[in-house]
Amino acid sequence: MSVSGRCLPGSAGGAGWGCRRRCSMRRVTLFVNGSPRNGKVVAVYGTLSDLLSVASNKLGIKATSVYNGKGGLIDDIALIRDDDVLFVCEGEPFIDPQTDGRPQEELTGSHTDWLTLNVGGRYFTTTRSTLVNKEPDSMLAHMFKDKDAWGNKQDHRGAFLIDRSPEYFEPILNYLRHGQLIVNDGINLLGVLEEARFFGIDSLIEHLEIAIKNSQPAEDHSPISRKEFVRFLLATPTKSELRCQGLNFSGADLSRLDLRYINFKMANLSRCNLAHANLCCANLERADLSGSVLDCANLQGVKMLCSNAEGASLKGCNFEDPSGLKANLEGANLKGVDMEGSQMTGINLRVATLKNAKLKNCNLRGATLAGTDLENCDLSGCDLQEANLRGSNVKGAIFEEMLTPLHMSQSVR
Repeated sequence: MSVSGRCLPGSAGGAGWGCRRRCSMRRVTLFVNGSPRNGKVVAVYGTLSDLLSVASNKLGIKATSVYNGKGGLIDDIALIRDDDVLFVCEGEPFIDPQTDGRPQEELTGSHTDWLTLNVGGRYFTTTRSTLVNKEPDSMLAHMFKDKDAWGNKQDHRGAFLIDRSPEYFEPILNYLRHGQLIVNDGINLLGVLEEARFFGIDSLIEHLEIAIKNSQPAEDHSPISRKEFVRFLLATPTKSELRCQGLNFSGADLSRLDLRYINFKMANLSRCNLAHANLCCANLERADLSGSVLDCANLQGVKMLCSNAEGASLKGCNFEDPSGLKANLEGANLKGVDMEGSQMTGINLRVATLKNAKLKNCNLRGATLAGTDLENCDLSGCDLQEANLRGSNVKGAIFEEMLTPLHMSQSVR
């Protein structure tokens, strides 16, 4: 029997004992270590292990120890009083939640200048002014300028969650702190650049683009040496075509080398020494041969269309192929070249420029010189039998000691 909610000692059925159990039941509020948020009110019963099991289930952690609000470790459930506030740990040391009677928002950093960011699982502590002041139009500034403007999510410790790469975020945070781009070894600048673009850190993007450009290896435009080229030749089967299109051989000594069938199209061979080299059927189309020495070179069937050989020396060269394959120098720039004594039977020099060139004692039998500029060209002692000179410019050209007479049908009409 009870009066006004109080149990009488002699009540039947042991009702007095059950009432005493209910009256002695304790309830406590559990928080995750270091966080005064998202607490759970639970009943305390059984052993300390039972309480840790309930805490693990309620807080979603693997509870191993319990502390009171002053950081004291509780190792006996009898030490817990009714309405105690306890902090549950997963094995880490106690973290003071720093309540000090302050409001909840102040505890979580919503109104304080200090913030903790959880970036991809790594924690960064910084100030609100660092995130806002330097780049006021960036995403980070908009995220933390006003309270809950973006509805930023927080983890169980109150740190703001950001799903980005921490190793790429760290250089960005340091840049916002002191304005200098400092990236540790092993960090890909492209990754930092993408993060800077994501967060809208415009001033950092320019620094990163310059740093990436400077980190690229400089293009090597240095000429290929004879030693390097000989190594290429030795490593290439004789029946394979060696492609040297557009390469830089400027000033190289390639004399007396076997360079047959090699593609030198648009290559830089200026000031090269190609004396006595075998360039049979080589492709020198649009190549730069200015100032080069090709004396006594074998140029049978060579292709030199639109090449630049201004000022080159080609004395005693052989352009004549017994099989009938004709060398093609159509449209070539041969200003001031010295081709004295060269064998050029059937050569194609159509619309080439030979102004001020020396062609003394050359064999030009059956050569095509139609439209060729032969102004002030020395053709003394040349064999021009059956050569085609129609439309060529022979102003000031020297035709002394010709081996065969030059017929008007061969020249300008």
